[in-house]
Amino acid sequence: METLLLKGKPVSDSIRLALAPRVQSLKEIGIIPKLAAIIVGDDPASQVYVLNKTRAFEKLNCESQTFRLDVGSSEKEVLTLIDTLNNDSSVYGILVQLPLPNHLDAKTILHAVSSKKDVDGFHPKNLGLLLEGNPNFIPCTPQGILEILKHYDIPVSGRHAVIVGRSNIVGKPMFALLAQKYEMGNATVTICHTGTKDLALHTKQADIIIAAAGSPNMITGDMIKEGVDIIDVGINRVEDNSEKGYTLMGDVNTESVMGIANSVTPVPGGVGPMTITMLLVNTVKSAEKCVELVAGC
Repeated sequence: METLLLKGKPVSDSIRLALAPRVQSLKEIGIIPKLAAIIVGDDPASQVYVLNKTRAFEKLNCESQTFRLDVGSSEKEVLTLIDTLNNDSSVYGILVQLPLPNHLDAKTILHAVSSKKDVDGFHPKNLGLLLEGNPNFIPCTPQGILEILKHYDIPVSGRHAVIVGRSNIVGKPMFALLAQKYEMGNATVTICHTGTKDLALHTKQADIIIAAAGSPNMITGDMIKEGVDIIDVGINRVEDNSEKGYTLMGDVNTESVMGIANSVTPVPGGVGPMTITMLLVNTVKSAEKCVELVAGC
């Protein structure tokens, strides 16, 4: 069997192309979708992500402003900044870059972001609406995964999807999306995690695997059945002797599943390009909602 590589860039490019006229329509009435990103500390991966986000927004004629706070900033300082941005009518989306320093409570800080500007989709109100089947903002990575499946005509309805990982960022919202009666849903869904006994027993039954555990090479060829479609969300930095000092690895041992799986997303180059694109989508959507509601802006 020839395994198809589900590359994210063609999907991302297609979505951004469709987004451009929506941005132009907003610009014609004096509105420019603007994202405010908050980064606390100097985590290298976070710095790269924020830089890539800024470039992506600029290319689509949107705005992105980054607020950099010292690693020792207090929770009160972060919450004060969020409150200011919540009340800034020029800002349509707020992103708090994770991870936060250990002395800050991520839940408290994420919950402080207005649900109307929560373009990451992490606010409990938005997560609740997602579970209800009436989503406002869908978390970017799960939303991007659905777009990949849709772009490559990977069927979802009636199939058995196994999600490895139960985070609020990927695992839980992915479960809510795939189980709903959506166009790219209506699947039977199993969630596996660190408490799951005999992971391979479950992955061998899967028609679709979403690997989002943050554990390099966790899923191998002997743990899957022939014809499975695999979405590898993992981006793990594994130290080595290369010039960079590390190699990026997914949660799936890609080499071992080739020829067995029907398809698999590469790492890097699979799900990664989709996350920032869906952040763009949600920010434009937020601006459009403000136009519709006017008084809520």
